[in-house]
Amino acid sequence: MENQPVSSSQRRFFLSVVLAAIGAALAFLAGWPLLRFLTPLQQDGDDGRVAIDRKRLEVGGVLFFSYRGGTAVVLQMAPGEFTAFSAICTHLGCVVQWKSQPQEFVCPCHGGRFSPAGAVLGGPPPKPLVPLPVTLSGEQLLIG
Repeated sequence: MENQPVSSSQRRFFLSVVLAAIGAALAFLAGWPLLRFLTPLQQDGDDGRVAIDRKRLEVGGVLFFSYRGGTAVVLQMAPGEFTAFSAICTHLGCVVQWKSQPQEFVCPCHGGRFSPAGAVLGGPPPKPLVPLPVTLSGEQLLIG
């Protein structure tokens, strides 16, 4: 079998196919983290609700938990009165912290303050904390 000469146009075509394949692979590798960041997270349960044993929450206490890929908080300010919010500050998305004295949520990033009802008390947040529905099923709090 003889070696047949390869024309320069065939070499260019082969090199362009190889370079296009390498470029596509590099673009996929570089774009994958961005695609994962932009796609919504899958919900935990069948309906995305979180069940919490009500005994874990004292009167006047708060409980932070994971909710749909973020952080949420449930509190019981009076016996049997449960309120839940997204714990994400509406200013720039930092997770708020609970201060037992003076009983308010504080954003550690820019000092935004929220009441136990989620209303803005001060600072830069433009909107109140996002409320979450809470239902009581036996001894379980169903949130979401």
